[in-house]
Amino acid sequence: MSKGKVLLAAPVHAVLTEALRHHGYEIVDATAASPQETLRLIADCTGVITSTRLQLDKFLLDQAKRLRWIGRMGSGMEVIDTAYAASKGIVCFSSPEGNCNAVAEHALGMLLSVLKRISYSQRQIMDGQWLREENRGEELDGKTVGIIGVGHTGRAFAKKLSGFDLRILGYDKYNPKDFPPNVIPCSSLSPIFEQADIVSFHVPLQPDTLHYFNEGFLSSFSKPIVLINTSRGSVVDTGVLLQGIRSGRLRAACIDVLEDEPLPKMSEERQEEIRALAALPQVVITPHIAGYSKEAVYKMSLSLLSKIVTEP
Repeated sequence: MSKGKVLLAAPVHAVLTEALRHHGYEIVDATAASPQETLRLIADCTGVITSTRLQLDKFLLDQAKRLRWIGRMGSGMEVIDTAYAASKGIVCFSSPEGNCNAVAEHALGMLLSVLKRISYSQRQIMDGQWLREENRGEELDGKTVGIIGVGHTGRAFAKKLSGFDLRILGYDKYNPKDFPPNVIPCSSLSPIFEQADIVSFHVPLQPDTLHYFNEGFLSSFSKPIVLINTSRGSVVDTGVLLQGIRSGRLRAACIDVLEDEPLPKMSEERQEEIRALAALPQVVITPHIAGYSKEAVYKMSLSLLSKIVTEP
């Protein structure tokens, strides 16, 4: 018996689409559809699988008269008006357990790259320069890392760091106690402000995390830090980030997510800020690819499948 149509608005692994067909769903591929076409197609759908490519706001949800559930490839639920969806009886699923390992590996890779000056020295090699003393790196050994947001991804990052001889401080406003054994719980940000050499954000984008990293936050640290952001671009105020690097209050930055991304949609002023950051030797920027591994697509697809098929 048919369970209705599923609008596919994000790339997924075939394990998900094949299983949904097996469970009675018809797949409607809208991954390359225009906004107008998506609007027409969603009106007849029971489910939607989305990513950052499709924003399910109130207007779009009102067009989806038959919609019962939404599956999010990834963790960021800010792409869905979840409160309005709930008011309409629409269930929303995410799959943070599917790409947390990919994000953690990427965060560690960027951190090592910036501390060891790997990507910047490669650029110098491409320009014919052979500079050793100028590219003397640092070790993670002995440093203190502050993880803000100890959910799926924060925990995964802590696990990756467990092979290094360092201290990990964790702060989570909504889950302050259930931390991995190698993470020292902090009831406030004060120990991180006082002790951290490196700070990594793993938080959702919501009103209390918009521009979490702002001038007041940066000024609270007792020493210059290395900043890692693989969560959401708007968690970090780009202007404060740039000024922090230029002033030396930030020692380095590893950034996978940007405000107003992607680049072509940014204002010229924002693009200038990003270009200025990317040119600096103590900054590594990647185009929101931390959770974009081949394995993560499979894992996220399986995660969503397990939640969708149990939906009555």
